[in-house]
Amino acid sequence: MVSNYIQRFLLILILLASILVTGYAQNTKQEEKQKPATEQKKNAVKYKVTFIELGSVRCIPCQKMQPVMKSIKEKYANQVNVVFHNVWTTEGKPFAEQYGIEAIPTQVFLDENGKEYSRHTGFFPEKELIKILQLKGVK
Repeated sequence: MVSNYIQRFLLILILLASILVTGYAQNTKQEEKQKPATEQKKNAVKYKVTFIELGSVRCIPCQKMQPVMKSIKEKYANQVNVVFHNVWTTEGKPFAEQYGIEAIPTQVFLDENGKEYSRHTGFFPEKELIKILQLKGVK
């Protein structure tokens, strides 16, 4: 009979310990989620340009822009932030509205302060695109 009480006591003790550990882990995760926002600002790369491509994965001219975007991302990794939004999806549609897109592909270029300084619609050859990047000091 005494061993039953000991077993129950140990079971309750284990349950309480697991509840406390789970609660602590959840609080730690919440703190970690809050930290990156401030740490990202400290450690974030300050891009000279954000190059936003608004298009679709099913659009032929948009597909032709994919290698151009990849090349820009590789060549100017620390200077240019390359972003793609598929505007034919639920997730991408708000960006089409935000940037007033009338045709795709459309490229929008933002300076380091997030202000739009250039825009192009249609396929944009890499050599011509680089000229737009160089306007803001990308080398």
